[in-house]
Amino acid sequence: MIDAIVISNVLLWAVVLVLMVTVLALARQIGILYERVAPMGALMLDSGPKVGEAAPRLDIESLSGSRVAIGGAGNSRSQLLFFLSPTCPVCKKLLPILRSVRHSERSWLDVVLASDGEPAEHLAFYRSAKLTDFPYLLSAQLGMALKVGRLPYAVLIGDDGRIRAKGLVNSREQLESLFTAKELGVASVQEFLDQRA
Repeated sequence: MIDAIVISNVLLWAVVLVLMVTVLALARQIGILYERVAPMGALMLDSGPKVGEAAPRLDIESLSGSRVAIGGAGNSRSQLLFFLSPTCPVCKKLLPILRSVRHSERSWLDVVLASDGEPAEHLAFYRSAKLTDFPYLLSAQLGMALKVGRLPYAVLIGDDGRIRAKGLVNSREQLESLFTAKELGVASVQEFLDQRA
């Protein structure tokens, strides 16, 4: 009887050791996979002012009639400029995420929507999408100054008036990668990952 108990205990410990080795091997594989499929941040395009440079200083009237100052040193808050279009399905998908970001980051960030085109079309979109709580700028000058060529595009301007991050954003992860890049002091998450490699 005692021999059976000893044998069963030895077998149980052998099973536990095999399971531990299996878990460690899986954890290692997950680490390798994470390095291969690193998080993808906003895609930076090589045009326009570079990260770290001063953002163009502009004072633009919003669709609601208020004036919005873009860039410039000495602001007490950072600005996220989100370039969109009424006909862009990805832009529309990101609107609830922008509302969430505006709420969660309200202590330090102002979210500003920007576009260009026909005022009547944008005003109808502004009202139908219930965007009246966002500053919405209709300015070709702003898009040209920042060299925005594709949508949806976002530019994060620090409270010092300098561009902290920018790029094409198609998801919450890419939008939040702009904040991560700012916190890490790098131009993009990809740059940070390349530095670590």
